[in-house]
Amino acid sequence: MTFQQVSRAAMVMAGVAAFLFVATLVRAQGGVSVPSTGLNNSSTQTQATRQIEQVQEQQLGDPRAAKAYTSFMKEKNPDKRIKEGKDFINRYPSDYRAQGVYEQLAQLYNAQHDMTDFYSCTDRGITLYPDDATLLSLSGFVIAHEYKPTDADGATKLEKAETYEKRALSSITTMKTPQSMSDEQFAAYKKQVESVAHGALGLIYFRQSKFQESVTELTSATGASAAPDATDYLVLGADYQNLSQWQQAADAFNHCAQISGPLQSGCKQYADSSAKQAASAK
Repeated sequence: MTFQQVSRAAMVMAGVAAFLFVATLVRAQGGVSVPSTGLNNSSTQTQATRQIEQVQEQQLGDPRAAKAYTSFMKEKNPDKRIKEGKDFINRYPSDYRAQGVYEQLAQLYNAQHDMTDFYSCTDRGITLYPDDATLLSLSGFVIAHEYKPTDADGATKLEKAETYEKRALSSITTMKTPQSMSDEQFAAYKKQVESVAHGALGLIYFRQSKFQESVTELTSATGASAAPDATDYLVLGADYQNLSQWQQAADAFNHCAQISGPLQSGCKQYADSSAKQAASAK
């Protein structure tokens, strides 16, 4: 069976931006405490004012960064948006919004199939935000789908993707609902990340000929998603074929065949073939 690589219709939702800690020192303490120097001159006052501004920037973000982020989020042209995103993370690398920009840039690069910049962006983002479930799940997903058996470092790539997906699943279980999301929105986000991560793990184990492990992951992936991915059902059907479980294979391929897209016709053929195998095995 030839495995077709296709893009997920909606790879990962925009993701969770970094938590916004609105409770600044100004609110928590009724003001910012500046060490007393015993001096009262304009230089000291200027220094104290700058200290206050630095605390406010750390907690609320640089106002210039807020303006740049708003422009980035409003930009519709992908190329212009990528440029603004790159400018943002270079100019404001420590701003709390940078994490969300990395997530958005990764998805933009993936949509353009710019794998060089995609991996550069996700590697840098994951280094800075090692528990970012969006970056981890998306990166592992793409690595697993871009894998080729002829890759000299293919096995290493699959191991990296597996590590990322397991970290994503671990991270999502300990996350608390961000202030920017309702409980319902966060629950939907968690399900999406879980579906992507389990789907990627299923593909990784399929490529490693661990068919039963792949079945377990893909069953979780399709069960966690309100709109399961056709690729997950395709690989699940192939798993069952390799396990000589023909009726289960036919069922998985039939699910795939019900989803509009480039896999629909092929899955219908695979479903018919597996159903015949199941009938003859009785």
